[in-house]
Amino acid sequence: MELPPSHHRADRAAALAAGYVCYRRGSPGRGLRLRTVRRAGRRDIDGVGPKYHLELVLEDIVDEDSTVNCTAEVLYHLGNKNIAPDVQFTIEGELKNTDEADNIFYSQIKSLEKELVAENIPDSHGHVSPEMEPIRLLAWVASGYVMWQNSTENTKFQFAQIKHVKQVKRSDEYLEFDYMILLHEMVSQEIIPWQMTVLWHPQHGVQVTQDSRQPKHASE
Repeated sequence: MELPPSHHRADRAAALAAGYVCYRRGSPGRGLRLRTVRRAGRRDIDGVGPKYHLELVLEDIVDEDSTVNCTAEVLYHLGNKNIAPDVQFTIEGELKNTDEADNIFYSQIKSLEKELVAENIPDSHGHVSPEMEPIRLLAWVASGYVMWQNSTENTKFQFAQIKHVKQVKRSDEYLEFDYMILLHEMVSQEIIPWQMTVLWHPQHGVQVTQDSRQPKHASE
């Protein structure tokens, strides 16, 4: 069944797909977000759940003129909230190369004498300092994993803010950060604190090794 691209169900599935693509392809040098839904379709698969077919345009958060087309399929598992939706995607064309930016960030963090600690990114005016931009992008990318794992047909998550972030000392080549972020659930209008432990290495991508929804007062 064809859906209008602006339909709320298409919009929610597209937001999930964009978050998943960002998690798989993002880095401290690249965050992706949904710009527009070009086409959407939905069909029910007996005994499994609804499957969405989507044609999307994604944009780079830092460089909004940099866009890619993406086709995606999202399958929600009916009645089982413990199983993350299945997401398959194909990106048409090339994503902007971020190797240089990623390697600079990696070297900068590795050369710090003291572990990085920061809070409120962006600040109350929506401002992100240039040195904190990679830290924000890494949280944005990692939040795509949380959105994927926790989405249903009736949710639409959006990254809002890093409340605080602390680098964790490691003896291997990975960078590790402990984040407390705020996610905006657009359907219920809830602001949800979420803790994430994030590993990253330029050659191995982003991994969320642990995450948990926190009580409301956790972000205060």
